[in-house]
Amino acid sequence: MVKQVTRLAVLVLVPGTPLDNLKLLYTTGRTRLNRAANTLETAGGVRRTIKDGVVSDAPGRGVAGSPPLAYLAPPMAQPPILSWEGLGLQQGGRWLFGAPPGAGIDLHVGPRDRLALIGRNGAGKTTLFRLIDDRIEADRGIRKIRPGTRIVLLEQDPDLTGHATLMDWALAGAHPPAVHEVEAIAGQLGIAMSRGCEGASGGERRRAAIARALAQDPDLLLLDEPTNHLDLAAIEWLEDWLTRYKGAFLVISHDRTFLKRLTKATLWLDRGRLRRKEVGFGGYEAWEEAVYAEEARAAEKLDARLKLEAHWLERGVTARRKRNQGRLEKLWQMRAQRAAMISGAGTAKLKLATEAEFKSRSVIVAEGISKAYGARTIVKPFTLRIQRGDRIGIVGANGAGKTTLLKMLTGELAPDSGMVTIAKTLTGVTIDQQRSLMSTDRTVRQVLAEGGDWIDVRGIRKHVQGYLKDFLFDPGIVDMKVGVLSGGEKSRLLLAREFAKASNLLVLDEPTNDLDLETLDLLQEVIADYEGTVLIVSHDRDFLDRTVTLTLGLDGSGTVDVVAGGYEDWAAKRRKPVAPRPPSARAESAQAPASPPARAARLTYKDQRDYELLPARIEELEAAIARGEALLGDPELFARDPGRFAAIGKGIETARAEKHAAEERWLALAELVESA
Repeated sequence: MVKQVTRLAVLVLVPGTPLDNLKLLYTTGRTRLNRAANTLETAGGVRRTIKDGVVSDAPGRGVAGSPPLAYLAPPMAQPPILSWEGLGLQQGGRWLFGAPPGAGIDLHVGPRDRLALIGRNGAGKTTLFRLIDDRIEADRGIRKIRPGTRIVLLEQDPDLTGHATLMDWALAGAHPPAVHEVEAIAGQLGIAMSRGCEGASGGERRRAAIARALAQDPDLLLLDEPTNHLDLAAIEWLEDWLTRYKGAFLVISHDRTFLKRLTKATLWLDRGRLRRKEVGFGGYEAWEEAVYAEEARAAEKLDARLKLEAHWLERGVTARRKRNQGRLEKLWQMRAQRAAMISGAGTAKLKLATEAEFKSRSVIVAEGISKAYGARTIVKPFTLRIQRGDRIGIVGANGAGKTTLLKMLTGELAPDSGMVTIAKTLTGVTIDQQRSLMSTDRTVRQVLAEGGDWIDVRGIRKHVQGYLKDFLFDPGIVDMKVGVLSGGEKSRLLLAREFAKASNLLVLDEPTNDLDLETLDLLQEVIADYEGTVLIVSHDRDFLDRTVTLTLGLDGSGTVDVVAGGYEDWAAKRRKPVAPRPPSARAESAQAPASPPARAARLTYKDQRDYELLPARIEELEAAIARGEALLGDPELFARDPGRFAAIGKGIETARAEKHAAEERWLALAELVESA
């Protein structure tokens, strides 16, 4: 009898032919097995009866003695273009993954896979990329690759030494891309490949690396933190390119929005084990929490609580996210308060109960500041009062003036006009994107506690190993050399050192570069609990949406938009057409008033209720969709319960339709509220 058939690859079904003689082709469609009717139906609608492992076109037909149909169920919809079987690697005297006597890890990449590779800093994600690209040798395992497959790796920090210009570097190597292909992509990214390598900025180097990688026409593209140093326009261009890309890609990224928009399946590298789920990053967190919950149940059954304690990091992930949900609620309240202080036109005219109250809370006051370099205006006259406790995000394209504005607000750069007043009690800590990490020959203990056992954390004395645990480190690394840490772990260690300093102003310039997703959760938590003022320059849209109360948006013309909320609030304001203002002189009371404007439509009781309740409903629907996608990722679900599989799929479609309608409804109501 036919049992446990999940996904089949039978495309040509010949009636009366034994299954072992069938011509098998791979197809991206799902072949359905109707257990009740004992029929097989392909994605193309061809239906055949199955009897004793034989395909027939009517009940009772077939050839006896054929092998069970289950033998023909392949693990993938199409043959993989690359596989690693039983992969294991030692690093620094320990097994990074695939430690004996285990079987090692298995990896299969199909020709159209869109895979997110998730894992903590130090788990071996970049190392796995280098193994896939055959740049390093594994200690065990078999690597298989389809003949003619071209693999291209976009590295985090490519070595440009020895090359005069970016184009010289792009054309170096055994299989260089065509010059015109590099120039075409570089032109779309806005990078001059004639730029010298030594003077190139991080953003220019990243764009050149992307142009070089994409111009090679890869079958498999490995992207290691591709959005680092890119502005928002370049990220959106890359998203569009990858959406149209015909090959396969694996991506390591801290940018949640980027991952949600592009990935269709997830690889999770965790404690030396590689898991795969046929669900994009949008369903990853639900999957991760389900895995940890199952581990916790198993540990209880085996009375293995001590073993679970050793995995303190993983066990704390769910609790941290639940705490962050509460902080997000507080963030929405802070945004609402800030929105009440900004005039409807989005300018920086602030309104408080009394001027004295406002001044007492102000820590940075910018009045009519501007900046220009030659004939180019970077910041037009701009006024802003920054209050104690504000979390301010600064966004815009590269070269729009984000860093210039940040330096003026912190007093590092004098404006051409206007004045910046900074509270005398303000003490700042700055972590910029060009941060030089700690000396590699020092130990973690020396970096944090000058070689001792205790560290002062903003006036509170903590044991250095306990403080490491707060920043998601295993306390056992305290005497390890900094040089053996991964790039992300070094960045996290730097954050730990800087956050320990007493301050009431935190300045973060691209803080999310090189951090893993769990560290980003932690960073959001630290920022939310920080009692001072925070200024953040970042391209990470999801991070800004989760942390800031006010956004300063620069469009490159010199205008600075002030918007209560995060990146999406600023983007929505830019998308919304602005009605031209009627020509008028100053609105003095002595002037004859203009004809009264048309009265804005008032919200009905139902409208008001929808306006207040729809955001929570949209979040519920998003969570339901993610849970459904995670369930559909189970390859055995269809064979086990086809009715439930269909019901879940229908439920996801219904939830998506309701979510779309709810979003459209809320946006329409929001416009009415703004016009009131």
